[in-house]
Amino acid sequence: MLHQTEIRPCEIADEWAIRSEFWNSEIGNSKPKRRKRERNSAPLILCGHGVSLRIENGALVIRDGFTHYPQSQASYRYFRGDLELPPRIVLLDGSGTVSFDVLSWLAEQGVALARIKWTGEIAIAGGGHGYAADPAKVEWQRSTRADHGKRLAFASDLIGRKLEASIVTLETHFAASPARDAATAKARDALAELASAPVADMGTIHKIEGGCASAYFTAWRDVELRWTGLGRRPIPDAWREFTQRSSILTGRKPGNWKASHPLNAMLNYAYAVKAAQLQVEALADGYDPAFGIMHNADRSYSAFAYDLIEPERPKIDAAILAFIAKRSFAAADFVIRKDGVCRLSPQLARAVAILPVS
Repeated sequence: MLHQTEIRPCEIADEWAIRSEFWNSEIGNSKPKRRKRERNSAPLILCGHGVSLRIENGALVIRDGFTHYPQSQASYRYFRGDLELPPRIVLLDGSGTVSFDVLSWLAEQGVALARIKWTGEIAIAGGGHGYAADPAKVEWQRSTRADHGKRLAFASDLIGRKLEASIVTLETHFAASPARDAATAKARDALAELASAPVADMGTIHKIEGGCASAYFTAWRDVELRWTGLGRRPIPDAWREFTQRSSILTGRKPGNWKASHPLNAMLNYAYAVKAAQLQVEALADGYDPAFGIMHNADRSYSAFAYDLIEPERPKIDAAILAFIAKRSFAAADFVIRKDGVCRLSPQLARAVAILPVS
């Protein structure tokens, strides 16, 4: 006889399928309506195993991945100039195939392609027309980075807009509390400091931003996810409250990667999708996506996209807060890897990836 808390493997599989179908229906209900002859502005998000992109008789044929059983795998067919053609295609982890013919077809039609790893990191992002650098824009990046005053002014503007957006998020999504009021007061003081006189160095900017971020996420400690079905499948006690933005799995130095809490995992995915979009836009506009101004230039990641995302982060936070406020979650929505990292189920990751950010 099974112990009361023991769960059969088939029950886990059944719950995984049920939750996958739940998030599929959520995605279907959230698709925005378009006017007649209006181009599709929503990205196509693909996930799971067996994703396939191929060219068939001149059309792009896509088969979505398999995430659970039973499942009807979605398929799409796009013709050249199709109004339904998405502006970008985002692959969320998973596995599958894409041909060189597909890459040429996407470039011809101006469709960007991005892949996000399960960790929430950008694996690759490419603009629909490839990278055709605009010498004037790249030179602006280099000259701004090289000029101490211009670099500080650029960074101060980014952080100032981030702080303004963080105040909106705090006041919109959090009830009045000592923690919320302290965070908004600190952000306003920091804005006044940035406006009063030019900052002396990047260290000062990082100190201002870091102090405000600490107060900002302290206000999040009242955020709780609602859970369902815990009698059938429990969750770690640490998931019942949100204590910090950084992960407990990154060693002595705090870091936001290797998410150990579901909320952090959702934030990581949402940030990565936005960063991929900004990277694609930077490529399309002729900037060097690896040449950061506030962030250090690095060929291993899109430093300029991480410059541009700073003012967007509180807006992404607001979208996540609105998302979790209206939903209940189940243990089957998340996977705990052997290293303790919390990973989103594919269909939940897809739902997070398409959240509207205003």
